[in-house]
Amino acid sequence: MYLGKNTMSYTPDHEESMILFFDNLDEKNKRYYAAVEAEKLGHGGIVYIAQLFGITEKTVRKGIKELGKKNS
Repeated sequence: MYLGKNTMSYTPDHEESMILFFDNLDEKNKRYYAAVEAEKLGHGGIVYIAQLFGITEKTVRKGIKELGKKNS
């Protein structure tokens, strides 16, 4: 599922590893991992990561919000 149409994407091999890791996490940690990856990518990261992991953008945003509260 290589989404490498833009400069802020990973290689197919890296995406495969990320998906494998993601699929072995519980729900809370999936949100957190998606949030961290999306924030690393910056603009457009939420959409890219949501598509990569097959989750909603809302789920990624929830993870970002939850992590923000933990770090406050």
